Amino acid sequence: MQLIDFLHGVRWQDVPAPVQDRTRDFLVDLLGVATGGIGTDLSRIIRDHAADQFAPGSAASHMLLDGRPVSPAGAALAGGMTIDAHDAHDGHRLTKGHAGCAALPAALAMAEATGRLDGGELLVALLLGYEIGTRAGIALHRTACDYHTSGAWTALSCAAIGARYLGLSADRTRHALGIAEYHGPRSQMMRCIDHPTMLKDGSGWGGMAGVSAAFLARSGFTGAPAITAEGADVADLWGDLGGTWRVMEQYYKPFPVCRWAQPPVQAVLSLMQGQGLRSTDLARIEIVTFHQSLRLATRTPATTEEAQYSTAFPAAVAAVRGTIGADDITAAAFADPEIRRLAEGMIVTESDAYNAAFPARRLAHAVVVLKDGTRLESPPTEARGDPEAMVSRDEMRQKFHACADPVLGPVRARALRAAAEDLTQGQSAQALLDLAVARP
Repeated sequence: MQLIDFLHGVRWQDVPAPVQDRTRDFLVDLLGVATGGIGTDLSRIIRDHAADQFAPGSAASHMLLDGRPVSPAGAALAGGMTIDAHDAHDGHRLTKGHAGCAALPAALAMAEATGRLDGGELLVALLLGYEIGTRAGIALHRTACDYHTSGAWTALSCAAIGARYLGLSADRTRHALGIAEYHGPRSQMMRCIDHPTMLKDGSGWGGMAGVSAAFLARSGFTGAPAITAEGADVADLWGDLGGTWRVMEQYYKPFPVCRWAQPPVQAVLSLMQGQGLRSTDLARIEIVTFHQSLRLATRTPATTEEAQYSTAFPAAVAAVRGTIGADDITAAAFADPEIRRLAEGMIVTESDAYNAAFPARRLAHAVVVLKDGTRLESPPTEARGDPEAMVSRDEMRQKFHACADPVLGPVRARALRAAAEDLTQGQSAQALLDLAVARP
């Protein structure tokens, strides 16, 4: 089976240099996003839960940015949900979800639990998360009647990561993938869009299911086949492993809100900056977007989850503050009278043309109506950071430090970024692991 041969056989030195660079870039970005999430109630609750319910046994790992020892499955659960708590992590348009969020905590947990700390191996494990997770996500969307969270398909990629670190046979690897697919959380994403809570995108649950599946398969538990990997109707997605690198198709998120809100946000920012406007110049904002973005309907959030799964609120934040940072999706911003004025008065409608373009393209435009009645309209706008127009590494580093410096301090943040950027084959990942798991 080509998938199994690939996941056990790929070596870091055989990966093309641009793919290596993008993988490291996303490693740094994910670590930064994790620091942005560590202070949330969501992260605190799930880490305390993992410490209480996922005690370490013969294999132990430490939770990301927490330091407490738990089982590898517990570390994957807590780490995935901590990253997801700060909605600024990379994603893929066709999966409508996020591969890296679950893959990094699973890879760190398995590297520590097995003592296999080669830097190239850790990078390959993260890369497997993108290559297998993206294909599994596209396959699930093609074959299932409902739109499921990322955890439904990252379970497979995390099982693959676990199988590689555990050195499972081809047969047991096949069963690990099947167990993960069967037990992966096929949670309904639009439920959380319509009712934003800490459930988020299921990424931590997918990581937990995938890591658990690898250990179960090692013990002889059976579960094959994984139909999203073995079905004839998805065979075309798996035949180009090692030829087409899906990590290069991931987008980067400049702001910690749902990707569906970011085209409207960018349209508002472009108008405000291009016209030299202040929010106090505006009578109201009108957004024309696609249906899924319209469904992000919260106007006056009471929690950070509601703020992240909103279109009107972050667009109003962008108009008032010129950007959206970590503090802008917390209670400190919810009571800002100018943000509330624009968010509550915003008109949001959908476009048939933008709906037809989704999900391959996510388009929106904004109209700002000035207090003198003047109407200014943006062109159709997409979010920044799409793979065809990836932002610079310097911009990604600035985002990392904006997230990490207030939490870790500048010295530790610089050391963590350097450890990630310098990671390579033949070098121990211990320094990176130590910096990544220690409590701030």
